Amino acid sequence: MTTYHFIGIKGSGMSALAQILHDLGHQVQGSDVATFYFTQQPLEEKGIPIYPFSKENIKPGMTVVAGNAFKEDHEEIEQARAIGVPVYRYHDYLGQLTQGYTNVAVTGTHGKTSTTGLLAHVLSAIRPTSFLIGDGTGKGEKNSQYFVYEACEYRRHFLAYHPDYQIITNIDFDHPDYFRDLDDVVDAFQSLANQTKKMIVACGDDPHVGRLESPIDMLTYGFKPHNELQAEILSAGERGMTFAAWYRGEQLGEFHLPLYGRHNVLNALAVIGVCLAEKLPMADVKHHLATFGGVKRRFSEKVWIKGNILIDDYAHHPAEIRATIEAARIKYPDRKLVSIFQPHTFSRTEAFLNEFAEALSLADEVYLCDIFASAREKQGTLTIEDLMRKLPASRLISEATVDQLHHYSNAVLLFMGAGDIQKVQHALEKSLS
Repeated sequence: MTTYHFIGIKGSGMSALAQILHDLGHQVQGSDVATFYFTQQPLEEKGIPIYPFSKENIKPGMTVVAGNAFKEDHEEIEQARAIGVPVYRYHDYLGQLTQGYTNVAVTGTHGKTSTTGLLAHVLSAIRPTSFLIGDGTGKGEKNSQYFVYEACEYRRHFLAYHPDYQIITNIDFDHPDYFRDLDDVVDAFQSLANQTKKMIVACGDDPHVGRLESPIDMLTYGFKPHNELQAEILSAGERGMTFAAWYRGEQLGEFHLPLYGRHNVLNALAVIGVCLAEKLPMADVKHHLATFGGVKRRFSEKVWIKGNILIDDYAHHPAEIRATIEAARIKYPDRKLVSIFQPHTFSRTEAFLNEFAEALSLADEVYLCDIFASAREKQGTLTIEDLMRKLPASRLISEATVDQLHHYSNAVLLFMGAGDIQKVQHALEKSLS
């Protein structure tokens, strides 16, 4: 039996994929940097070994899965090539693995992880389901009927997939280090639409989704009346939101969702759309939507000292910041909202400088961390001061200066970013522990 070796196993997708193979009975190991990432915790719990990078990790008879952040000159990839060990890129291997199931690719510029988590939660409670969520969560079921996975558009990697169903939560311009413009992003989504086999379930409220030419049935969902699947929010309270849903004019009933924000109702509609297409019992769908516990780093809350609420969220695009702040306003309408934001990549910060300022200004007060340099983009000419000039009242913050936050009471402190913003939150908690 081959051993699967994951190069960069702490990556969110890589960690989830490694867990799936482990659950399916395969021998799995991996390598990565020594820095602790939350994605390694489930690997350790499953007893999956994690080694420092070294060409000595690569042995004959292995199968190597390489993270997309690592180039061909990485010592482990070079060693695998040298001794004839097969090397797959993450998306290519996932594309092969999902065949043989009724597989659902969850796509969109924003909301993929939350929607994947919600769909995986509902489907796995009804039928055997394997799933890969972009927060580092993966589960393999040996008798799975469904395989649900997050499918990222970056560098058109999702074209390695041939889904039965494609969910499209929205189409927006992002990843300016790769995509030329919005038209280029739309073209990528069109290419995957052309590879989808059964149905596309897409947010009809999104103007750019309407630009797609669907070669198969497209079920649209949203709040607007032209959608086949439509929702109306009825109430929002301490326990979440209640909404009514209609399908082709027929009322499906009222649904409760223990989440906040219009974007989460749209995510729930996407899940309902797939379940309608698969003719799953709507009573079961309704029940399991109401029991969803959320995904990691998406509006993850903690009650802290002096009545403060700490929220950790992955939001790193202006549209995501707006949605997260809206959700916080709905849940905590009477509290001061303080945003602590870490921009992710220089190219994204530069491309959306004005939009970031506009979105962050929806908070009552704003703190900014230095720009996080990703593995694929380590430096740039832009600095955090460029964004601060757009937000004159903002203040710079770091792990060493979290005492600036000590004076707040009964506030919502919203930590947002796709880098290592959690370090600032942890430093705050430690400073007053």
